[in-house]
Amino acid sequence: MAKALAAGIAKSAEQTINFSISDPCDAACDSFVELIEKPHNVTRVENNQHLADSSELIFLAVKPQYLNDALENVGFQQSPLICSIVAGVRTFELERLTGTQRIIRMMPNRPCLIGMGACGMTANSAVSLSDRQTLKTMLEPMAVVVEVSETLLDSVTGLSGSGPAFVFSFIESLIDGAVLTGMPRATARQLAIQTVVGSAKMLQETGKHPAVLRDSVASPGGTTIEGIKALEENSFRDAVISAVQAATERSRELG
Repeated sequence: MAKALAAGIAKSAEQTINFSISDPCDAACDSFVELIEKPHNVTRVENNQHLADSSELIFLAVKPQYLNDALENVGFQQSPLICSIVAGVRTFELERLTGTQRIIRMMPNRPCLIGMGACGMTANSAVSLSDRQTLKTMLEPMAVVVEVSETLLDSVTGLSGSGPAFVFSFIESLIDGAVLTGMPRATARQLAIQTVVGSAKMLQETGKHPAVLRDSVASPGGTTIEGIKALEENSFRDAVISAVQAATERSRELG
């Protein structure tokens, strides 16, 4: 996710950005460097304290179980703006661990990498309007940015954070269904992807409720309503609702 954010920021930046990264994994650092193109610069620093001392904006992008280790013995004397994409970890805990109050929590998703992401963010009272706007300006070329209360950020994680994986699973199922009926897999893949992209775009551009557009496709006694009946018989809606709910609850548990 850190690489997706950095790539999106780099692609949309109007001036040269100097990225500094700290990661114990050589492969992760190497792939980060390869991702960022000129004229931007990437420097791998020796430790996290170096980042704390030299950065104006820091992204915390680690798994929740590694956050304590990443911040151990690190002091933030310069009080940089800290943006956390660590799932589930609350602002008060980030304040305790960093000793600073300029905290923004955000949950971007994987499609940020191609400029088609979604991101929920929340900021505490110590973050100025200018800081929030600066971050939104950086993110908006790669994502739809929605400010939410912190109580909703776990729901953002369950919906748009985990959602791409649910959509990929749906597309895979569409492909497999067509293959089962005799269609070549390459053809099924092409049609399935465009069907999902086009349907989402139609929802976005018309502003209509999903049920309205669904009903416009499902003519009486036709093929579509028969397929919808099969979805309902197999608890399709319940499965999707449960997936978002389960991912949201897991985010809460991680906090």
